[in-house]
Amino acid sequence: MNKNLYVVLMAGGVGVRFWPYSRNSKPKQFLDVLGTGKTLIQSTFERFLPICLPENIFVVTHEEHASIVKEQLPGLAPGQILTEPMRKNTGACIAYASYKIQQLNAEAIIVVSPADHLILKENQFLDVVRKAVDQARVDDKLITIGIQPTRPETGYGYIQYHTEKSFAKKVKTFTEKPELALAKKFIESGDFVWNAGIFIWSVKAIVKAIQLYMPETAEVFEEIKTKLTTGQEKEAIRAAYPQCKSVSIDYGVMEKASNVYVCLGDFSWSDLGSWASIQEISPKYHDNNVIRANALTYDARNCIIKGSDNKLIVVQGLNGYLVGEFGNVVIVCEKDKEEQFRRFVNDVKARPNANEFI
Repeated sequence: MNKNLYVVLMAGGVGVRFWPYSRNSKPKQFLDVLGTGKTLIQSTFERFLPICLPENIFVVTHEEHASIVKEQLPGLAPGQILTEPMRKNTGACIAYASYKIQQLNAEAIIVVSPADHLILKENQFLDVVRKAVDQARVDDKLITIGIQPTRPETGYGYIQYHTEKSFAKKVKTFTEKPELALAKKFIESGDFVWNAGIFIWSVKAIVKAIQLYMPETAEVFEEIKTKLTTGQEKEAIRAAYPQCKSVSIDYGVMEKASNVYVCLGDFSWSDLGSWASIQEISPKYHDNNVIRANALTYDARNCIIKGSDNKLIVVQGLNGYLVGEFGNVVIVCEKDKEEQFRRFVNDVKARPNANEFI
């Protein structure tokens, strides 16, 4: 096994689009969303074990969730859990992990992955990652993985690439969440893929890119880098993060750099970013309903019904709804209107005792 290979799992999100199942106290990545007996972060961690030493896997999360990470991944040493004092998007998250790994191993190759995605064909996924790691080892490339699209999805980002025959293809453009008409044109063109948000690069390449394209962030981490493997790490990070801009690595680096490549994959991937995506990948019952509850349905179609076994849920006449009991919140709403869930959360925040429900 390659001792220079490291994996960084990004587990700092709050999963607003999965409210009220996903809460501030336990966001989506720490839930058994698919009913497999494992949480998403546990499945993601195990996915990389065939190619990466467990001691080389790091998790970046908000400091309030460090205890959950330790509980769900008990084999991690304290130094493998990188805690953020505040959320500053993927730019700061990746800079933190990269500068720390550089202190541990200047020859490192890093795979960065969200902790909450679904990948069904794991062997095919690992084949793509292995080949991308080989590319990153010998060339100064910033590599992302692109997924062969199966539909004109408007909830994903897209990558357009040059159609050379090489495994790692030069990226032309990034487009974030296009309108449906444009998404259809992307599919028809044949040179666009979905952006999976999974990255592979050498630590030298990504640190150099951060220095070039995110110089303010680089300056912050250059100042504290020697503390990132010491007892002063947490204190240094708490002082550093307020100085970092909140920017994604896509916008901060990938859309600006000239050495960006995409490796194509087809391994049954989903970012599980919405209730509609759960509907798509879950086993269906009568009339295309996903039922994880003690439920009776009458003329109900395309619904997700979730609740506890000791309560009976009766659903009649609904099409495309989420009907669920999640602790102290009961919700009945159209599941495909993702933007509504942010509105729900914002409105709940304005109520008395909001923290009980968020």
